[in-house]
Amino acid sequence: MPENPVFLLEGAVLIGVIAYLFYDSPIAAIFLAPLLYPYYRRRSREKLQQDKKELSAQFREALAAIITALKAGYSAENAFIECRGEMRFQFGEKAMITREMKRISKGIENRIPLEKLLTEFAARWQIEEISEFAEVFLIARRSGGNLPEILGRTAEIIRGRMEINTEIDILLSSRKFEQKIMDGVPFFIIFYLGLSTEGFFSVLYHNVPGVLFMTGCLAAYLAAYMISDRIMAIEL
Repeated sequence: MPENPVFLLEGAVLIGVIAYLFYDSPIAAIFLAPLLYPYYRRRSREKLQQDKKELSAQFREALAAIITALKAGYSAENAFIECRGEMRFQFGEKAMITREMKRISKGIENRIPLEKLLTEFAARWQIEEISEFAEVFLIARRSGGNLPEILGRTAEIIRGRMEINTEIDILLSSRKFEQKIMDGVPFFIIFYLGLSTEGFFSVLYHNVPGVLFMTGCLAAYLAAYMISDRIMAIEL
């Protein structure tokens, strides 16, 4: 799971906001601190999924470049080396696919079998399309079949499925944006009422019944948040 200190800072700020809006007490942030761990895990998981989607889209272009090179008469190894330059031109030196192609090119230069390099590539990211391509490549190389034809058919199937997934993502993007807005609505309402109507929440602050009530509201909000998050987490 990616390590990113920014997520810890985001979580700390969010906990501070919750402590202020729900309890009007900085001390509450101490008791809310355990929420930092699940928040960090969720944000890290989101970042990983985002990276996977980005790499998957870039891999689709890499497939086209590799198949074109194979049909032009390049060996499989040289096709991947050429693909590195193409990916650098399309996406830049720091792009994930460029770094992965660079790693594969270095491995080829060090006489590491291409099959092993592709298997390691697939294992690093656990992306279905990359895993399928690596498996088909391994079988095609061992069987001695027509590599460009076999990989070309495989690439077309993989690219077709990836395009469908992209279309589904586009259709869901507006719903996910609406979900993010709705996630912030309760915080805005509490902040607005507290700001516009002085003392509106005072009866709920700094007393046991009020703290219990606000804790119940916070628990209900977190439950609703997790339910909506699961609804939107559609596996493609």
